[in-house]
Amino acid sequence: MSKLVIVGTIAFDAIETPFGQTDKILGGAATYIGLAASHYSVDAALVSVVGGDFPQNHLDLLTDKGLNTQGVEIKAEGKTFFWKGRYHNDMNTRDTLATELNVLADFKPVVPESYRSAEVVLLGNLHPLVQLEVIAQMTDPKILMLDTMNFWMEHAWEDLLKVMAKVNVISINDEEARQLTGEYSLVRAAKRIYEMGPQYVIIKKGEHGALLFHKHDMFYAPALPLEEVFDPTGAGDTFAGGFAGYLAQNKNYSFENMKTAVIHGSALASFCVEEFGTKRLERIESASLAERLKQFKQLTQFDI
Repeated sequence: MSKLVIVGTIAFDAIETPFGQTDKILGGAATYIGLAASHYSVDAALVSVVGGDFPQNHLDLLTDKGLNTQGVEIKAEGKTFFWKGRYHNDMNTRDTLATELNVLADFKPVVPESYRSAEVVLLGNLHPLVQLEVIAQMTDPKILMLDTMNFWMEHAWEDLLKVMAKVNVISINDEEARQLTGEYSLVRAAKRIYEMGPQYVIIKKGEHGALLFHKHDMFYAPALPLEEVFDPTGAGDTFAGGFAGYLAQNKNYSFENMKTAVIHGSALASFCVEEFGTKRLERIESASLAERLKQFKQLTQFDI
């Protein structure tokens, strides 16, 4: 079974949307990525940090899903990273109400020895210097995938460029692609991003799907029209986890196979938004995932 290394936050979130709000619930990029990747035949390890306040049953949930938590450091004296946000009526824009780094502030990632040879590494949204520390520990990754956000573009630009020069896949949203490149056209933005290092560029457009670019090739995957969207938190991370999990399972890193990986990521993300936090992701059955993949196929199939 091929190995996958997932680096990112395991956290508490408190979320407000037009449909309700939550107290502190399980969240974090690595959590969503891991839960999505757990649907594939891969040996996935999480690399993260939590505080002494993090409940054992949350860690048990991750291990029950087949995720290796050896690389999750528990700082008994500290508190777990916490994020609180409020979504607007369109569910595409949100306000951050609180960010408490806590134990994440001085996190030094350690990839378990047996996973340093992993072919696929997914660098979830963290400080670029932390991502660079992980890259340095890997022996010969075939896919280094970066998920970053506008915060690091504003606060760690030089370090972010160093990471981008080392990765071959980047996954960002349309607003971040424009901010990163200064280009309004997403096709031009993708070309500018190639110049920074990545050969494959995924630009997520929320409810409008996702674009995959490679040299002169382009692929578009729509988002599945859903009756209800309760909470978009973690949808992008879920997408990345499905994409990386599918690639790692197949060990086929061609553009053609990445197209299918984009559909898998999109299908999993469509489950994520149906309930608050990770609740819906925790109980996806393989038959439901297969059915949703079929829906994607029907959505895009036509004859000319």
